[in-house]
Amino acid sequence: MNNAHTVKAASAVLARTRTRWLILAMLFAITTINYADRATISIAGPDIKKELGLSGVQMGFVFSAFAWSYVVAQLPGGWLLDRFGSKITYFFSILLWSTFTLFTGAAGFVAGGAAVGLLFVLRLLVGAAEAPSFPGNSRIASAWFPTHERGLAAAVFNSAQYFATVLFAPIMGWLVHSFGWHSVFYVMGTLGILMAGLWLKTIHGPKDHPSINPAELAYIQEGGALVDLEGGARTAAARQVDTLACIKELLGNRMLLGVYVGQYCITTLTYFFLTWFPVYLVQERHMTILKAGFVASLPAIAGFLGGITGGWLSDRLAKAGYSLSVSRKVPIVVGMLMSMSMIACNYVEADTLVVAVMSLAFFGKGVGALGWAVVSDTSPKEAGGLSGALFNTFGNTAGITTPIAIGYIVDATGSFAGALVYVGANAALAIACYLFVVGDIKRVKLVKSLSTR
Repeated sequence: MNNAHTVKAASAVLARTRTRWLILAMLFAITTINYADRATISIAGPDIKKELGLSGVQMGFVFSAFAWSYVVAQLPGGWLLDRFGSKITYFFSILLWSTFTLFTGAAGFVAGGAAVGLLFVLRLLVGAAEAPSFPGNSRIASAWFPTHERGLAAAVFNSAQYFATVLFAPIMGWLVHSFGWHSVFYVMGTLGILMAGLWLKTIHGPKDHPSINPAELAYIQEGGALVDLEGGARTAAARQVDTLACIKELLGNRMLLGVYVGQYCITTLTYFFLTWFPVYLVQERHMTILKAGFVASLPAIAGFLGGITGGWLSDRLAKAGYSLSVSRKVPIVVGMLMSMSMIACNYVEADTLVVAVMSLAFFGKGVGALGWAVVSDTSPKEAGGLSGALFNTFGNTAGITTPIAIGYIVDATGSFAGALVYVGANAALAIACYLFVVGDIKRVKLVKSLSTR
């Protein structure tokens, strides 16, 4: 009681530090590296295929390996986060995915089937190692940010996926051109290993960070930050959770299930732009590869700006006194409505207008990508990692289904018109989830899965 009074008194006379923004900057930097490492294989892919003499089918297996292991490893990754905390689990995640990325550069020393097998296994390992990253981001944001700042925080680290494309795609392209495809993996892997060391020095729980003062701690705690999330007491509470019963309880919660399915629909838009969008520009719009490569970066920039805008808007609504449900749902619904505009590309001819509409659609996707903020707001205190892992499992399953579904549509119809309707329909379904399934957004309290021991 006296300690709480002392903290509140200190907050009245001390200027607050801004350590939480340093933490957010680190999350943004690490997530940028994360997505850049995911993209290494696509940037190096043409030269790998040529040098190693791989077929399109073989390259398809290599490209898909990451998504399969990333999805499968989500729940184990979430369990590790809850059991051992975000700092140490995330550190090993960064170290391992960077090491496996580094080793991928050595795959060129073998050829044929052995090369395919080695590349496939290494990409599986990269995907599995990256699994705790986004649930870890969510847990750290929950611990460090008050509710009315959490929308922007989640939007910032989520927007790193777009920033990674804008920043690293040209750099990695230059590395391939100047030093060969091996260099991309050596450089990015080494950079990630160095960042893992910086992570250990930078990341601490709010109560343990050497740079935070009592005023900032009081501010974030009074605003709803879970400042004990990474402490010993919270870890002990996590050990009392029956993992399988907890997963069943989370999936049985209507609000969370609506959020999870909504994320699958929103991520469908992401994977359309990551996989089929350049092909759409070349095949349907008859652009050159060079022009398509430039055009494909424009939605990424729009998505980055949309992500920041959505987080800012959500927090502004919260500060203006609107409920958490309103402040989170309004940007999501508005963003998905903008994303549905891509269907209009089926009815326009001018390339400039097509690019403008697609950029608007991806801007809207960024605005509506507040799922991680919602996860931070709603996950049980004892199982934030598991809840985030389920959320990410649903979302990234779209990385498996979207490329396949669009491929079937294009092969069956000879056109991308149906594919754009398919993606737009997913945006509409996301709106339906948040308006008619999710209900009030509030933190879930576990009932059935807490051990009484």
